[in-house]
Amino acid sequence: MAHGKLIVLEGIDGSGKSSQYRRLCQRMEQDGIDYNHIVFPRYEQESSALIRLYLAGRFGPDPGDVNPYAASTFYAVDRFASYREDWGRIYEAGGLILSDRYTTSNAVHQGSKLPEEQLPAFFEWLSDLEYGKMGLPEPDLVIYLDVDLSTALARMRRRQSESGVRADIHEKNAAYLERCLRTADKAADYYGWLRIPFRKNGAERDVDEKNAQIYQLLLEHL
Repeated sequence: MAHGKLIVLEGIDGSGKSSQYRRLCQRMEQDGIDYNHIVFPRYEQESSALIRLYLAGRFGPDPGDVNPYAASTFYAVDRFASYREDWGRIYEAGGLILSDRYTTSNAVHQGSKLPEEQLPAFFEWLSDLEYGKMGLPEPDLVIYLDVDLSTALARMRRRQSESGVRADIHEKNAAYLERCLRTADKAADYYGWLRIPFRKNGAERDVDEKNAQIYQLLLEHL
């Protein structure tokens, strides 16, 4: 059965993902590319209720207080609702979907709670849960923003200071974010994500330079 294209932008907190996603949307609109954009989690929707409770620490103050399999289902349910309510028909009719986070975030953030030797089994379970059992589409392309921990933490703290938004249990835990980076590296290899390095020759790359690379990859997969 024919279907559309699903392209995902992924990266841990502080990787510049949201900024790159906005720039990507702007370029596609300027170039007249017909697409639909989605952002996960959908905090404003009822389907994210368990996610909000989890991130607020209602199930425990540490991310590890909720095992990766249980926590993954919180996010998967939100995606299922989104697919059925918002963009499934568009995708199934051949439309282009650009997503800020997806199943890929479960691989990174929940997989980080497991020992390295258990990751392949978790990655396989996750794909089967969302793409197999729940019937969600598998991405045609995942673009991963590959950032170092110190840069991610500095950017995240600056953003929180400027916005005044309280950090959730993921964002306030540096050790957890470090594990997420290591897990993301494994996930990128396992799933075949395309990496966008944050640095080049030891220096931070220009935002526009990274965006041009991301946009070129997207065009090549349309």
